[in-house]
Amino acid sequence: MRARRTTLSVPASNPRFIEKAQGLPADEVLLDLEDAVAPSAKKEARKLVVAALNEGDWTGKSRVVRINDLDTHWAYRDVIEVVEGAGANLDAIMLPKAQDAGHVQWLDRLLTQIEAATGLPAGRIGIEAQIEDARSMVNVDAIAGASPRLESLVLGPGDLMASLNMKTLVVGEQPPGYTEGDAYHHILMRILIAARANDLQAIDGPYFNIKDVDAFTRVAERAAALGFDGKWVLHPTQIEAGNAVFSPSQDDYDRAELILDAYEHSVDVEGRGAARLGDEMIDEASRKMALVVAAKGRAAGLTRTRG
Repeated sequence: MRARRTTLSVPASNPRFIEKAQGLPADEVLLDLEDAVAPSAKKEARKLVVAALNEGDWTGKSRVVRINDLDTHWAYRDVIEVVEGAGANLDAIMLPKAQDAGHVQWLDRLLTQIEAATGLPAGRIGIEAQIEDARSMVNVDAIAGASPRLESLVLGPGDLMASLNMKTLVVGEQPPGYTEGDAYHHILMRILIAARANDLQAIDGPYFNIKDVDAFTRVAERAAALGFDGKWVLHPTQIEAGNAVFSPSQDDYDRAELILDAYEHSVDVEGRGAARLGDEMIDEASRKMALVVAAKGRAAGLTRTRG
C-alpha cells in the first residue's frame, strides 16, 4: 500500500502550483483535470500534466491524475492522452463520481487497452474511486470490488452533501442544527467497511476552510480515529497537520513493535499462543492490532526508539 496520509490536490492548469507541489511533503500529489480546471482550459491542462509527470521531480510522492467524470466528453481523452503520454510516470488515475462498478470497470478496461498498445506493464497503474453521491453510497460495496487495480475509496464530501440535500454550505463541517453525534459517521463507516472488506485504503475528503488548521485537524482526527488512512489537503498549511494526524505517535509505534516482538517470541520460541508484555496479556488479536499501527508508523518513516 502506498502512503496516503495527505493527498495534495493541485489544479492541472496551474504550472506554478504544479512546480511548488513537487517540493512539499505530501505523500501523494493529485493533478486535477476535473473541478479545478475551467472547461476552456482542459485540453491544454492535459499537456501540462504530461509534461509535469515526465519532467518533474516527484521523489517520495505518489503521482495521481483526476480525470473528468464519465458523464462528460472529456473523460476518455483525459485517460488516453495522459496515459499514452506519461503512463510510465503515473501511479494512479482518480475516477470522480464513481456511481457503480461499471464506471470502475470502464476505466480498468481502457487502461488495459492503452497498456497493451504502448508496452506499459499490464495492471501497474492503479485506480482511486471517489464516492460522491447517494447512488455511490448505495453501490459502495460493488464499487470497492470492481477491479484489482482499485487502491482506495475517497470521500467526495461537497458533491455528496449536495446529493443528500444537507442543510449546509461549509464542506466538512456539521450541518447547522445537527447537535447530537456526527452527521457523517454513517457515511465514513460505510466507505471504510467497503474499503477494508476489499483490502483498499480509505481516504477522507478535503476541508475547505484552508486557513483554519485547527478545524482541519479536528476533522482529520475524526477520520483517523475511525481508521481512515489519510485525507485530501487543499493548501500547504494543511499538509503538516494531516501527516501528523494519520501517523501513530512515537510511543504507540514503539509499543506496537514491542507487541509484535513479544508475540513472535511467545509463539515461535515458547510455543504459546499468548504472551505477557508488562502487565498486559497479548494474543493473536493484539498482534493484528499492532500490525496496523506498526505498518502506519513504518510508512510514515518512524524508527524504533526502544527495544
